[in-house]
Amino acid sequence: MPPIRALLALCLIIGACTHAVRAQDAWPTPQTEHAWGLAIIDVETTGLDPSQAEMIDIGAIYTDLEGNELGRFFTRMMPPHPDRVDPGAQAVNGYSAKRWRAASAPSEAEAAARFLAFHERASSGRRMIFTAFNAPFDKGFVDAWLKRHGSGYDALYVYMPLDLPSLAWGRGFRAMGARRLATQLGLPPETDDPLQHTGQTGAEFNLMIYRTLLRQAGPDARPDSVRPSQGK
Repeated sequence: MPPIRALLALCLIIGACTHAVRAQDAWPTPQTEHAWGLAIIDVETTGLDPSQAEMIDIGAIYTDLEGNELGRFFTRMMPPHPDRVDPGAQAVNGYSAKRWRAASAPSEAEAAARFLAFHERASSGRRMIFTAFNAPFDKGFVDAWLKRHGSGYDALYVYMPLDLPSLAWGRGFRAMGARRLATQLGLPPETDDPLQHTGQTGAEFNLMIYRTLLRQAGPDARPDSVRPSQGK
């Protein structure tokens, strides 16, 4: 099994030790990889707590386990309580009700309907693993959003999400911050311009990280061919 597959399987197995694994959640094997995929997700929100704050956009790129794209999705959405926006979040993602109206952002309910249709189309029967840079954060907001509109995380994804910094950590890249990890991997960071920073740029950044780790752990990679840098 290639190293990145072994690392992915190890991350999933470790997490499974703290949960009762459902019978239908047997994990990917070399024989069943074709039936699995990654849902590479990034969201922007009005704050940090999904019980109070809400999503303002979502970017998603669905791939197979080799990182080959199956489909992508992006939408803004009007949060039900725009008055709850945290200034810190606003400084990151540039949200304002005026900007979102000018961009013809749909309602939260309409955005959910569009996303569910995309998921059905792009997953095409595959078991999808929710994959993100800060997986607990993104998972919490996606679950809260979908539950308000008749669905939920568990209806779309296997219960164990995949956290990209954990994959990188297992390869010796000891960085939890996105900018530092990008530096260590020799990648450009995601934009920090609040007028350009979206779930779409985040999902594209996440896919770039995954593909880079996949290449570096490929069957032709020498054990000593990848050395973490000392970048901050």
